[in-house]
Amino acid sequence: MKKVLAYIIPIAVCFVLGFIASRLQADAIEHWYPYLNKPELTPPNWVFPVAWGIIYLLSGISAGRISDNGGSYRNGLLVLWGGQQFFNFSWSILFFVLQNPFLGLINIIILDVLVMWYIIRTWKVDRVASVMFWPYFLWIGFATYLNTYIMFCN
Repeated sequence: MKKVLAYIIPIAVCFVLGFIASRLQADAIEHWYPYLNKPELTPPNWVFPVAWGIIYLLSGISAGRISDNGGSYRNGLLVLWGGQQFFNFSWSILFFVLQNPFLGLINIIILDVLVMWYIIRTWKVDRVASVMFWPYFLWIGFATYLNTYIMFCN
């Protein structure tokens, strides 16, 4: 049972935080975001929950593998994983709820660094856990581009 919880808890954390963020940002997505000047590469709104659903699942499984793996790196990696979850969630608050692309950009750059750091550090412990974060890193890299464009063009 302990092994199962090592996976279920981080997956649940990802999806619960994602659900809370989606509720908090819903008004801005309807009344603010559509009126922003966005780059042509901006995906349609339905892409975001699909991409995040996959990313949340992979992120939770990655943390579960690290938690289940044990070893001397485990605690530090789980703190790092929690830190990136915090910055992921807070980006939604800064960008959408506060409608502040500048603060969102600062936040997402920190998130980019934390996710890359997690990828590098987990590679030494569990390469599968590390690879599971690659789609996340690519997605937030794209989100950084979108955030930057919106900040400078609005």
